[in-house]
Order: sequence, then structure tokens, then C-alpha cells
Amino acid sequence: MQYRAEIDGLRALAVLPVILFHAGFEWFGGGFVGVDVFFVISGYLITNIIISEMAEGNFSIVNFYERRARRILPALFFVIAFSIPFAWFWLVPSDLKDFGQSLVAVSTFSSNILFWRESGYFDTVAELKPLLHTWSLAVEEQYYVIFPIFLMLAWRLGVKWVVNLLIIIFLLSLTLAQWGSYNSPFAAFFLLPTRGWELLVGVFAAFYLKYNAHLKSHTVNQMLSLLGFGMIVYSIIAFDKTTPFPSLYALIPTIGTGLLILCAVPKTFIHNLLSVKFIVGIGLISYSAYLWHQPLLAFARHRLSGEVPELLLIVLCLASLVMAWFSWRFIEKPFRYKSILGRKFIFVFSSVGLSFLLIIGLWLNVTDGGLVYYAPEKQKALSHFINANDYTKRQHREIKLKRFNKTNNKKDILIIGDSHSEDLANMVFEAELNNTYDFSTFYISNSCGVLMIDREKLKIKPTIHCNQETLFSNNALLSQMLIADEIWVISKWQNDNLKYMSQSLENILSVNKNLRVFGTKYFGSINSKWYIDNDLALWENTFLQEGDRDMFRQTAIINNSLLEITKLLGIKFVNTQGLICKRNDFCSNYVDINIISYDGSHLTPHGAKVLGHKLKNLLLESPD
Repeated sequence: MQYRAEIDGLRALAVLPVILFHAGFEWFGGGFVGVDVFFVISGYLITNIIISEMAEGNFSIVNFYERRARRILPALFFVIAFSIPFAWFWLVPSDLKDFGQSLVAVSTFSSNILFWRESGYFDTVAELKPLLHTWSLAVEEQYYVIFPIFLMLAWRLGVKWVVNLLIIIFLLSLTLAQWGSYNSPFAAFFLLPTRGWELLVGVFAAFYLKYNAHLKSHTVNQMLSLLGFGMIVYSIIAFDKTTPFPSLYALIPTIGTGLLILCAVPKTFIHNLLSVKFIVGIGLISYSAYLWHQPLLAFARHRLSGEVPELLLIVLCLASLVMAWFSWRFIEKPFRYKSILGRKFIFVFSSVGLSFLLIIGLWLNVTDGGLVYYAPEKQKALSHFINANDYTKRQHREIKLKRFNKTNNKKDILIIGDSHSEDLANMVFEAELNNTYDFSTFYISNSCGVLMIDREKLKIKPTIHCNQETLFSNNALLSQMLIADEIWVISKWQNDNLKYMSQSLENILSVNKNLRVFGTKYFGSINSKWYIDNDLALWENTFLQEGDRDMFRQTAIINNSLLEITKLLGIKFVNTQGLICKRNDFCSNYVDINIISYDGSHLTPHGAKVLGHKLKNLLLESPD
């Protein structure tokens, strides 16, 4: 295959926004689309190789997987081997156990499935996962297993049939992605069935260029390549974490990438731009840069309790490029030379490396992230971190949205909210409130807050794209809202959606007048190794990180705003954080020397028990 320097330049355009997005720079709110650009490039390059060899009758599935192993695994192993010691020394047992699960997932090419089941890509806690970014590698690896086999089976039908079948798969995958982005956003984001169509954009580009020449019109190539470049840049700047993805919105960066592959030919402006030596150089190290950036950022956030100064973020981004050059020069390149390292060595090396990751990951799981090696008194406190997410999900599954039983003489409570509704559900169980109340929950699985806005009726068009905008079209929810004795609403209540809160709560009141709103909560971040290596009882006397001070201030502002809104509307308000915190500017993450929040916001089992009993007392004091 003829080398195209502009493709490496396109890789640079893909990787830099991803790095800057994960670093948290606002101008790159849509930088995650760089992954979509990578998907299209991969689809194009892999297909170009396969169909060229198939057309010549010399395609070998063994050769294909050997090339993939040489390309992907050495640098991946190197970065993970570098990360393991930092994980061991810097992560608390719960995070280390999560890291172990990531190692197991990487070794079995299932990282996307793991992170889909754990949480959302845009959750704050996701920033702390050193191997979060390997989800995209898993998508490609799963594609590498399926796609060559599909081509081998379908090739005998002829190219026309192959393309027609791929078009059908493309349309099905895109339709599923559009539906899933609004109805099951985490699954849609992480899984191959909803990402496959993006790879197929590159596949179609490869088929077109295999059997057709580039467009001959210089003017058309110039215009279409500029359009494609503009579509990618627009996505990077205009999209953010609230953009439903990978819905039809994802057509913008992926089609843009396809246009660059097809039309960024020599003598066009974009070809000249992407072929600049410096940009091509970044493209050459883009894979290693992608591998390095997330561990560097995540470990820094762990070390600094989540708050990394902007200057240090810039240094870490640059460091990821420096480390990328090193691993490209001394790891990636040598492994590509068959004359130096033969096929047998590559397969043995790959098998040993994957087995090593699997064994280390399983060991970290069995030992609860090394918890068994701590002193007994510290094990007790740290144990509240372990499986905190599993605990939340286990309890929450028992009270999903259901029909109320009007014959059991219990008070029917409908809980509506985001991940904080899971905390509220756990509080209910820990305080045994479910013995006197019948609970049903409607869980909103993203970070936009509870927006109960009937857009058609009220002609309101929020600027953020959230599936909650159409909650009033959910008949099952509406029917339970109508018959519930009381509705409890809880959310993270971010500043950017507070302006919709008054209208949203008025809408709920129009359906059911008995409404109780719960405020947001924050208990302070934890300097993980500090409290392990020192007396846990001294926690309240430690100095606050500046990020903690900001979070406490923001939490107080949000809760005060909610209090004003609920007073005006005559709605009952519960200051969730105020159940145990007497001050707005500080709240300890310890009660009875036990941790109450595993991430500063969401509750451990002990936290749910403490707040649950406080809530029970509040309800007994003022049941109405």
C-alpha cells in the first residue's frame, strides 16, 4: 500500500484533541471525537490491506493477526508495565482493585464492556481510571476478529454483494447508535454494535479507492477536503459531554474524516497542511501518545486528590508526547521488523504478555486491591471503598421503576434522579424505610441533571442535549407520577442546568403536588495515601485542597439556589449534605472513623447507613 503522509497528519488531528479533552481544557470539549477519527482511519487502512491481498489471492488470517499484534501489543504492554508500580504505590485498595479489573479486561480485549458496566465515560470518577482509554482498543480488536472473517466468507459472492451487505450493516449499526444514545447512552458509547458503522465509513472509503481513482477535479477535491477538515474541527469545538454520542451527531466528524481520506490529495491545502513534517511526526507517534496520556493524567489526579493545576496539565500533555516518541522509537519500530523478531517470537511474546496482565489483574481482584496486606484497623475503614459501585447497583436494582401496589397500605414514593438517586435508594434500605414506604425509582443515566421539560407544550429548547428533555413522553413514568403519594427528586444539580430547574419542578407539580427535592452533596476529596499512612482520626485536622474549597462553595451555592426555588414553589426541600454537615465550607469524609463517600460525592455502605438514619429521623419529625 502506498504511504500517505496526510493520513499520519490526520492521526495527529485525532490524538491531540483527545489528549486535551482528557486534560480538561474547555476549548476541546468535543475532543473525544478524535477516537471516532481513529475508527475511520483504522477501517480504511485495515480494509485497504485486506481487500488488496484478497484481490491478489494471498490473504492470510495468520499474517493479519501477526501484523495487528506487532502494531498494538508491544507499546501497550510497555505502558501498562510502567503503570503497574504507580498503581501499587499510589492507589487505595478499591482503586487498585478496579485497576486489576482493567488489566483483566485489557488481556481479554473487553475493556469497552468493563467500562460500560462500571460507569460513564464522562463521569468525574472516569478521570481517575488509568486504563479508561483502552476501551477504544477493545472495540477495534473485536472488529479485527469479526471483519476479516466476514470478508473471507462473503468475498466469493463478489465485491458488489460485499458492499451491499456492508451498507445494510452500516445502516443497522447507525440506527442502533442513534436509538442507544438516547435510551442506553453508556452501552451506545462503548460497544461495537453501535460503533461499527464508524469503522465502516473508512471501509467504504477503502473500497471506493480500490476500484476508483481519486476525483480528478482539483476544485472539488479542494472544497471537499476543506469541508471535511472543517467538520472535524467543528465537532471538537462545538460538541461536549452532553452531546448524545455516537448518534447522528457522530456523522459530522466521521464523514469529515472520510472526505479527507478521499479528497485530501496532493496540491490541496489540507494535504499540504497535514503533510507538514512536524504534524506527520505527531501522527507517527499518535498511538503511543494515546496510550500514555490517560495514565499520566489519572495518576496525577490521584496523587493530587483530583485537583491538578493547569500548568501541570500542560506539562503532562507534553510529557505524553515525549514518552510517546520514546516508546515509538524503541518499542514500536523494532517490533515491526520481521527480520529482527520473527512470527514465532511475536506470538509467544503476545501470549506471555497477555497472560501476565491477566494473572496480575486476577491477583489484585482476589486480594481486594492489596487490602489484605494492611493492618486490621485500616482494613476496616478501607473496606468501605471496596465494591462500593457494586453495592449501589445491587441495592438499586431492587427498586427500579415499577407499578405501585395500592393494597399494601404503604406510602408510595417515586424517586427520580441521576446516580445520586442510587445513594438515596441505599439510604432507604439502610434505614429500613422500605418497611413503611413503597419505593419506585426512575434512574437517569447521564450527567445532565433532572430536566422535566415538555418541549412541545412549553416551546422550550435547552441548549444542552439530554434525554431527560423528553421525560414527559415516557408513559410508564407519567402513570407512576400521577398515582404516587409523593415524588422525590434528586440530582447532582450542576450550575448549568439550574436555570431549567424552576420550570422543571413546576411541570412535575402540574402532575403531582406532593414533591420533595433533595439537594446535592459533597464530603471532600481524600488524599488516599495520606490517610492510609497516618492516623485516620486526624483527617478533620488536615488542610483542605483548593479544589475542595471550590467544591464546597459550589455545593453551598447550588443548595441555596434550590432552597430559594423550592420556597417560591411551596416544595419541601431536604439539604442532603446538611443531614450530617453543620458547615457549608467543610464536611468530613469520616463518621465514626469510617469513610462515608468513596469519591467525595457518592456514598459508601457506611455513608448510606448514616445518612439513611438521619433521613428517617427527619421524616419522623416532619412526616408531612
